[in-house]
Amino acid sequence: MKAIARYFSILTMILLLITCASGKKAEKKDGAMSVEEHFRLGFDAAGRRNLEEAVSEYKEVLQLDPKNSKAHLNLGIVYGRQGKWEEEISEYKKAIRIDPEFTEAYFNLGVSYNERGDLNEAIAQYQKALQFNPNYVEAHNNIGIIYFRKEKMDEALSEYRKSVEIKPDYVRGYYNLGIVYRQMKKFDEAIASFQQALEIHPKYGEAYYHLALIYYEKQKFDLAIHHSDEAAKLGIVIDPTFLERLKPYR
Repeated sequence: MKAIARYFSILTMILLLITCASGKKAEKKDGAMSVEEHFRLGFDAAGRRNLEEAVSEYKEVLQLDPKNSKAHLNLGIVYGRQGKWEEEISEYKKAIRIDPEFTEAYFNLGVSYNERGDLNEAIAQYQKALQFNPNYVEAHNNIGIIYFRKEKMDEALSEYRKSVEIKPDYVRGYYNLGIVYRQMKKFDEAIASFQQALEIHPKYGEAYYHLALIYYEKQKFDLAIHHSDEAAKLGIVIDPTFLERLKPYR
């Protein structure tokens, strides 16, 4: 059976809410709102998916505090949600010029390049984030995903192992390890990885599904049926062809 090459990526960018976002307090004049108030309004508007309002509020922040790196970051994220790629990238780069050690800006820049298929530049940005925060789990995970897409399995394994070493309950890391091991036909290691993911997140339907596929390949049909049924209970759509193959063993 053809392997399912599903994998997790961290494509949700980091939207920062910081009360005093830059350390600079703008005094109110004539009842005007402060930096913090505009920042909060922008954050709340983005949470409600009112993107135009969010853009307006973050621009107000930057009018009052042009060197507010976190407002540039969040404005970039909102532009990304609007599909304005050039503006998005520009805002992340502005944030980095203001704060060259701004790990979240490098990370989000990496996500943006990743989404647009520039995988080498994405890796470069994730690695810059790791220079300033070697324990940035999501950066290791996303680099692993890119290596997987490039079919560099050993490099992918290395990044995913780092992610779970840093954060032993990082369920995505174990799941992605399972994906790579399954692709490499290392089924026992894949089973152990998916089972570890399920220990952390017992309702992880995709992990059940991949275990079902592996057990089928190992001709352990009772286990394949059990894990397929568990995946279906959790809302996973099972390949009809796979279900047909299981029918003789029910």
